[in-house]
Amino acid sequence: MRLTRRPPAPVRDRLDLERGERTLATAPTRGGSYVVATSTALHVPTVSGGFARVPWERIDQASWKDGWLHVHETAGGPEHHVRLTEAGSVPETVRERVTATVVISHNARLPGGGTVRIAGRRPSGGGDVRWSFVFGSGLDPDDPGLRAEAEQLLEDLRRQTGL
Repeated sequence: MRLTRRPPAPVRDRLDLERGERTLATAPTRGGSYVVATSTALHVPTVSGGFARVPWERIDQASWKDGWLHVHETAGGPEHHVRLTEAGSVPETVRERVTATVVISHNARLPGGGTVRIAGRRPSGGGDVRWSFVFGSGLDPDDPGLRAEAEQLLEDLRRQTGL
């Protein structure tokens, strides 16, 4: 089977593409749908037959292993696990697009103990840097005290970098 950058017409009809968003890579899934990587987002099939649109700057981690594409969204967002029958250039496209959004990634020690990764990401289309926190293992991201400590570290980082 020859893979193309354009998904089949029935798949294209179900995608919610933004104006100017163009398809970069596609891959068929084991469930008969497709994963579609575009200039601004990754579109992964949902159980309802539609697609979840995940902007590149909202992907915290993505990995490719044993035929599975694993995508973890930032800020405790959902995880997506999709079995691809033929990966094509989707894994490489995902890696390149996610990496391109990273302006800064900084690991810091929290004053009260533990660590936080502070990430600044810029949307593919440009715009303001969006910040996220990934707290170390065992820390509650909803703890107001931890969030306040992380916010102070972010302010220090922004002052140091001019972001």
